[in-house]
Amino acid sequence: MAIPDFSDVSKTMDAKVGVPRAIAPAMPIPAFSDISKLSNDLLGKDFYHATLSTLDVKLKTPTGVNVAVKGKQTFDGNTAGSIEGKYTDKSKGKASLTHSRMTFFLLPPSQRQLLVCTVMNMSKPSLSSTSPSSSHRVFALTYSRRPGLTVTNAWSTAAVLDTKFEFEDVIAKGVKAEAQSIFSPKFGAKGQKLNFYFKQPNLHARAFLDHGAGGNINAVLDAVVGHEGFLVGAEAGYDVQKAAVTRYSAAVGYQTPGWTASIQGIQNLSVFAASYYQMINASVEAGAKATYDVQNGSKVGLELASKYKLDPASFAKAKINDRGIAALAYNTKVNTGLTFGIGMSLDTSKLNEGGHKIGTSFTFEG
Repeated sequence: MAIPDFSDVSKTMDAKVGVPRAIAPAMPIPAFSDISKLSNDLLGKDFYHATLSTLDVKLKTPTGVNVAVKGKQTFDGNTAGSIEGKYTDKSKGKASLTHSRMTFFLLPPSQRQLLVCTVMNMSKPSLSSTSPSSSHRVFALTYSRRPGLTVTNAWSTAAVLDTKFEFEDVIAKGVKAEAQSIFSPKFGAKGQKLNFYFKQPNLHARAFLDHGAGGNINAVLDAVVGHEGFLVGAEAGYDVQKAAVTRYSAAVGYQTPGWTASIQGIQNLSVFAASYYQMINASVEAGAKATYDVQNGSKVGLELASKYKLDPASFAKAKINDRGIAALAYNTKVNTGLTFGIGMSLDTSKLNEGGHKIGTSFTFEG
């Protein structure tokens, strides 16, 4: 093989020998609210200064129930917490165990038909028949398992019980449904929600129906279509009682495995936000977001953030906005069961004054 010149040093081996690179798999189409997720997460998550302290405990029982206990204390001294239990039935495929068998003789012995009903405690019945001999037929009614039932119960210190059922592939493949009920022992039912999600290779659509405590029904519909990295999405809110559109938004974007960019118009297209995210290398990520309010005519708000992976178990983050508010954070996985985070917020124009914030986070897993 010929020795490459200096300009070829950075090329991959496949490019040097003329073998085409493997085409990267297509990225999944995000939901409308997630078009700018990578930049929003980089700018908003894992900074810890928003609360004085946060505690998360995540456990998994031998029966497969995920238990999460969360608590936080704000800077004004208020404490809030919740406990949540989540169970997912991942069973799928045809069931092989017969729970009960019932035999019925429907005709006289000379023309007897043997009907065997194999009853399962699942769903989706199917009817099949066999002919072991010419004198009788055997009919078997079986039930196949349907995958993807998740049940979540959460109880918070606000005395609210939140129960949610999630169903995968309920109507057709790619359709997910959620039924949620919020209940307060003091005030009774506080509302019910019914949500639908539909995902295909080039489409991600959602519908949210909210039946409030006052009896009114609000609906929110959104959809995102994509092709070769390009994304176009829209969202609309509808008040059933008033028979009127309450809000609408739109967005366009482009995504690749290494970077994403998007422009969103929210609040009836009165506020525009442009977001950008890039994974510079395996250790460094960077992102930015610019926001402009058309009605107020204010100047453009700008945020910049970066994340640096110090080692496989820890990372550091920093961000700053156009008002001079800076935030720093550090996160490390102490061991297999403990993750610790600490963050602070500083007003760079008033470093010699008070008002700076420091927060901590502890996450226990077992």
